[in-house]
Parts: sequence; C-alpha cells; structure tokens
Amino acid sequence: MKVLCSLVFVLAWLPAFSAELSPQAPADEAAELALKLQNPVASLISVPLQANWDFGIGANDAMRFTLNVQPVIPVALSNDLNLIVRTIVPVIDAESPAPGIPDASGLGDITQSFFFSPKAPTSGGWIWGAGPVLLWPTATDDLLGGERWGAGPTALALRQSGGWTFGMLAHHLWSYAGEDARADVNATFVQPFVSYITKTKTTFGLNTEASYDWTRTQWTVPVNVFVSQLFKIGGAPMQFSIGGRYYAEGPTGGPEWGLRAVLTFLFPK
Repeated sequence: MKVLCSLVFVLAWLPAFSAELSPQAPADEAAELALKLQNPVASLISVPLQANWDFGIGANDAMRFTLNVQPVIPVALSNDLNLIVRTIVPVIDAESPAPGIPDASGLGDITQSFFFSPKAPTSGGWIWGAGPVLLWPTATDDLLGGERWGAGPTALALRQSGGWTFGMLAHHLWSYAGEDARADVNATFVQPFVSYITKTKTTFGLNTEASYDWTRTQWTVPVNVFVSQLFKIGGAPMQFSIGGRYYAEGPTGGPEWGLRAVLTFLFPK
C-alpha cells in the first residue's frame, strides 16, 4: 500500500514537472528528445533507473523488488554507423517465496547488448540495429543468478511517424561456461512495443517482455502499460515513467502482477 501511495503521489506531480519544460527548451528539441527516448538505438546518452515491484510470488505470496540500472552509451564508429551499448545491471531484494527458501538481496546477473546501427533510417523509414548480447554471471547470491556465462545475437527494428513508435526488440542467449551444476541457459527474449507521444511530450505505451525458456519449455509473458513525461529540473532534461503489468503467462509460483517506475537522466549533445 505504501508503494502504491508513493507512485500515485509522484504521478500527481507530473503536470507540474512538464510545465517546467516549455520555457526552457524549444518545442522541436523537446519533441526530438521524446522520440529518441522511444528508440533503443538513438544517439543519446541516457541512464534509466528502472524500479520494479513484482507481487504474488510462490506459496508465501512474496514480493520481489528489482532496480535495473540501464546506461545507454552511443559510440560513433563512422559517419554512417553507430555502436549502441545497452547494459542492464539489476539490484534485487527478494522476499522468501516459500518455506525453507531464505530472503535474498544483492546484485543479479548483468546483460549487455551491442547494437551496430546505421545513423539514418532506411528508405522505407525503418530504424534498425543488430549485434551480440552477453550475459555476465555477476550475481552476489545463488538465488539471484544462474552462475552461467552466456552469449547470443540481438536485433531490433522500429518505425516512428506522427508521434507513433512501433517495433520489436529480440535476443537469444545460450550459456557456454560457468557452474556445471546449474541449469543451462537457452532462452529467447521478444519485446514488441508501441507508444504515442502527445503535444505535451507525454508518452503512452504498451509492450510485452516475453521470454521463452527452451530448457524448461516455459513462457513468461508480462504485459506492460505505462505513461511517461519529459521535464526539466535545473536545466537538466529527464523523463519519469510509471506503469503496471499483468503476467499473462508464467511458471508455477511466478509473479502475478507488478508495478514499474522509471527515472531517466538524459545527456543530449
């Protein structure tokens, strides 16, 4: 209940934050930033802090909190090509899901993607990127990671027109080393997404973050809805996002629903 009240309070202040954007930034600059934020391979340095609360886990009806620190670093390789490095560093606090399983807190496994992406869209208006994705066994507790090294391909494609952004990001990871006693990693991740940006630079979005575990033949399909607002504090552009999710499919004992809040720090050139 405290979490819900806090999120509602922050959402109520979004109009005040957005009002600060207009006198400090030209409309076209704000619109460009809002569009770039919906593009995973945009040439924009950003640091999203993504807070996730998942509820209804296991026999204990437990809660799991995950703070994903997700820096995005673009590197210009040539006049026509960028390398976009996207890293997800999870910090986790998980309640005991069932009797006999302890609480766990600490760092989870890091996922790092490298997208080689043309700076200009295709003649058909598509923006795309592709490259390798790596899984680093950095978890500080056995319960928070798989203790396996992994690698595989990743790719995305999207289009932006009239305030709309739609596309899909996907990757596949196979484990190739690590603790032999732990399960192999053989998992596909698929994220179709769609969003719309209003004239006030408010973004409404819908996506899924579906994953399929080929080892356990199990889908996990959370459906996320969110609203985001671009604003400035002290001249620094930021975006705040809030939303919820429903798990349409998942393993027995997995979460039933969740909440997400994201504060993104932006560093435009």
